[in-house]
Amino acid sequence: MIIWLNGPFGGGKSTTAALLHQQLTHSLITDPEEVGFLLRKSIGDHPRRQKDFQDYPMWRKLVADVCAELDRFTQGGPVIAPMTLLRREYAEEIFEALAKSNVEVRHLLLHADSDTIRARIEGSLEFPDSEERSEKVRAFRRRKLDDYEQAYASWMGERADVIDTTTLTPDQVAAQALTLLRRP
Repeated sequence: MIIWLNGPFGGGKSTTAALLHQQLTHSLITDPEEVGFLLRKSIGDHPRRQKDFQDYPMWRKLVADVCAELDRFTQGGPVIAPMTLLRREYAEEIFEALAKSNVEVRHLLLHADSDTIRARIEGSLEFPDSEERSEKVRAFRRRKLDDYEQAYASWMGERADVIDTTTLTPDQVAAQALTLLRRP
């Protein structure tokens, strides 16, 4: 089983993934962003390079393949994939590829209101040794917040099990995720 943790950038997906990993025996965490970093490095300055690696069909295929292979490796996993997918067609492409590989996907959306997400973004320090690098991450997350809100309003809320994290601690978010995962 793949547990896909979706939500806004800076919304707690990695924290929730780590907490779920502690609770779920034989689970693994895979970061689809790392596949993107590999592609970005490989493609370099090629004239066909994209700004967002999610726009590469090969990224979506490779992510589905990696998740499916990890699912086979763990013999059912679960494999936890914390990754923001804002475009419905990209999420469907990945999830359909996994379904064709007979891999169950549980899509959990960690949602919070805009003010809460903004406060979390402003309070984040991704690189404790570099305020400049941390600010670049915060700026990226701020730029993506409107895109997240549009995706949430148009499709995400109906295509995932939603956990409203606005007033929850990370442990409470993980507990709600575990409750949802135990449902058939």
